[in-house]
Amino acid sequence: MRKPAASPRTPLLSRRPDWAGRNYVLLTAAAIVTNLGTHGALIAAAFAVIQSGGDGGDVGLVAAARTLPLVLFLLIGGAVADRIPRHRVMVAANALNCVSQAAFAVLVLAGDPQLWQMMLLTALCGTGQAFFSPAAEGMLMSSVSGEQAGRAFALFRMAMHGAGIGGAALGGAMIAAVGPGWVLAIDAAAFAVAGGFRAFLDVSHIAERKPGGGLLADLREGWQEVVGRPWLWSIVAQFAVVVALVGAAESVYGPLVARDELGGARPWGLALAAFGVGTLSGAFLMMRWKPRRMLLVGTLGVFPLALPSAALAVPLDVVGLSVAMFVSGVAIEVFGVAWMTTLHQEIPEEKLSRVSAYDWFGSTAMLPLSTALAGPAESLFGRSQALWGSAVLIVLVTALVLLVPDVRNLTRRTPSKELTRGPGPGAPTAADQGAVSPR
Repeated sequence: MRKPAASPRTPLLSRRPDWAGRNYVLLTAAAIVTNLGTHGALIAAAFAVIQSGGDGGDVGLVAAARTLPLVLFLLIGGAVADRIPRHRVMVAANALNCVSQAAFAVLVLAGDPQLWQMMLLTALCGTGQAFFSPAAEGMLMSSVSGEQAGRAFALFRMAMHGAGIGGAALGGAMIAAVGPGWVLAIDAAAFAVAGGFRAFLDVSHIAERKPGGGLLADLREGWQEVVGRPWLWSIVAQFAVVVALVGAAESVYGPLVARDELGGARPWGLALAAFGVGTLSGAFLMMRWKPRRMLLVGTLGVFPLALPSAALAVPLDVVGLSVAMFVSGVAIEVFGVAWMTTLHQEIPEEKLSRVSAYDWFGSTAMLPLSTALAGPAESLFGRSQALWGSAVLIVLVTALVLLVPDVRNLTRRTPSKELTRGPGPGAPTAADQGAVSPR
């Protein structure tokens, strides 16, 4: 999509790079607003449970209530996002998140929220995310040119994570000062604002789907794309384990270690902010670095995700924990940009949301179980032993993925290769060929 001619009234817009179109600006702004609210709200939800008298098991149940509907509805959300305009799915999901977080805030501010109420409202928030995530990822990957995709993804993620830095630090400070209820209220307002931005997205560049099979047929097509690519299903399987372990450590054990060893919510908020600084630094690095073997470099970046679990197991002080979180933030961003660039290069545009849904589904499938079992695991093995076990498993499954030849050998295509290669699986899509409007 061509940029409109510059005018004296839009000097900032006239300095945008060619791939940063109207949609890219809108979606980046929406992501910044959302992440300012959400990073604080995740901490607030855990401390709302703790302040209401809950223990580690209760924190895990509330975290599981958020992720269970995410797992249940992700595949449907991906199929829906490839059938109807993606921005409508995103706005509807933002509206549901706004309402659920506002109700959660009211309950906490009113005092004495019940465990089942907190679980129900976080489940609604997870349902919204299940429909939002595949639509959002498909929108992003259908929005930039193939040659500049990595830089566009890195810049978007840098802006998103930069907002997360402030959101986590501000959220931790606000919880300590005024309690978790107001942080949840701010998150609800952020969803409302972000939904307003996304309502103005232009999806005219995306071709209308031809009439065909129903929802099940769409899901089968997406599944065939996944199982036909060893690099894809192996990394999705890897992250089913990695995300489950990291999620349990950060959603359950992190707040408990902060309460018992570090002094409360503020140090944990600072540690999460250090992770955000790491992701920001990693995205900045990936704006300048285009590794030829994308998946190999990205997979090597998963190993440091074991560091936060190990730091919590010791436990290190807030400085040591923050360093571990920073390094893991840099590493996961190296993986994230490499992964999104690979999907953009290899997956046809009309199947992006469905493939993204299977990616998200695999990555989150074990998360409800891991967060629900984190409390019992602590009682059975001890907190430190459970965290050391998580660190070892992350290293092990990542090493196994490196045995897959495609993970080691898949390379970035140059523009000349894209022009000369014939049609077939992974052939360039409209998004690869050029100017479509960015997310």
